[in-house]
Amino acid sequence: MDLDQLAALRTPEGSAALAAAAEVAGGDPLTAAARLRSAGFPAGLAAAALTQAELRRRAAGKFGPEAAGMFLTRPGLEQATRRVVADRRAARLRAAGVGTLADLGCGLGADALAAARAGIRVYGVEADPVTAAMAAGNAEAAGLAELFTVECGDATAFDVTRVEAVFCDPARRAAGTGRRIFDPNAYSPPWDFVTGLADRVQRTVVKVAPGLDHALIPAGAEAEWVSVAGDLVEAALWCGALAEVPRRATLLRGDSAEMLTGSGDTTHVLTGSGDAEAPVGAVRRFLYDPDPAVVRAHLVAELATELGATLADPSIAYLYADTPVATPFARCLEVTDVLPFSLKRLRALLRERRVGRVEILKRGSALEPERLRRDLRLGGDAAASLVLTRVAGAPTVLVCRPLPG
Repeated sequence: MDLDQLAALRTPEGSAALAAAAEVAGGDPLTAAARLRSAGFPAGLAAAALTQAELRRRAAGKFGPEAAGMFLTRPGLEQATRRVVADRRAARLRAAGVGTLADLGCGLGADALAAARAGIRVYGVEADPVTAAMAAGNAEAAGLAELFTVECGDATAFDVTRVEAVFCDPARRAAGTGRRIFDPNAYSPPWDFVTGLADRVQRTVVKVAPGLDHALIPAGAEAEWVSVAGDLVEAALWCGALAEVPRRATLLRGDSAEMLTGSGDTTHVLTGSGDAEAPVGAVRRFLYDPDPAVVRAHLVAELATELGATLADPSIAYLYADTPVATPFARCLEVTDVLPFSLKRLRALLRERRVGRVEILKRGSALEPERLRRDLRLGGDAAASLVLTRVAGAPTVLVCRPLPG
């Protein structure tokens, strides 16, 4: 999409095209395009409206009902922060006394809109002209244009002395191709600029990919990993006066629809040093599979202390205990069998127990779950959970059953 197409969508005719496109989004694209053209919309406007309608439909899971009025791009939607996460970050900034914020590389404005909803005055900077215009349009649609303004320009040139805090979510996809960038030095803005912000602004937050190498975390920063309903969605670096602990795992759970409005989510937080080591012991009766935010934050040792649990292999993040303890930070399974991995032996055991359905979990195993499922040639009406892992370095399969609740 270019600026002319975006401008056309913001006219009365464009609004009508968007409304018509919303009615047919999700169906056959050729049929949808034909319906809009037959309704009298020019082909270019119809195509742009259908693209927006489809992106809005996909965005509903991230943004809730407000997605219906947003302007979006595919790369921007993929990198945009979920509303429930952005709102919680904004609330933390507001609680820290932040009244003015620069969002450097604001993209479509998801984080800036959350900050504005929290009462923070936000100055967004975005290098791409179309994306900048979309962000401004999103602020207007949300009724937040007085609190969130956008300028198209170089984020590295923004005068950060104008604001009390800075947020930066560097682009992690290549312009034009949309391919993921794994080297932080190739981010936009570049990594050295991003990490240098903390030396210039006492309250700096940087959104980063969940797979960030811990070696890249600046000294003194708090690194937080966030999961939503069990899915690891992002990480953030809280720098300067905003840093409270070395490592934090934040778990947001609840009904997905209610979470989008903040009315039904439950937040669980685990903190620690990130460098503690859990004790190692034998496989015990109950296995805990930690939430991915706990694993990525290197807080498995802290969780082990809470559960009275141990590892069975120092490099594998499964915990084992003699008694089950309710925790939001891990799923608990009861171990019924511990076998050195052998396809023949495992197949015989499952056949004997008439297991026809298996859930397959794995850590530290090179086996492909779906291929193993085919090779097991299951039959029967019972179910089991299989955990492919290592115990004291040896390939091992644990046959388990989930605990209720």
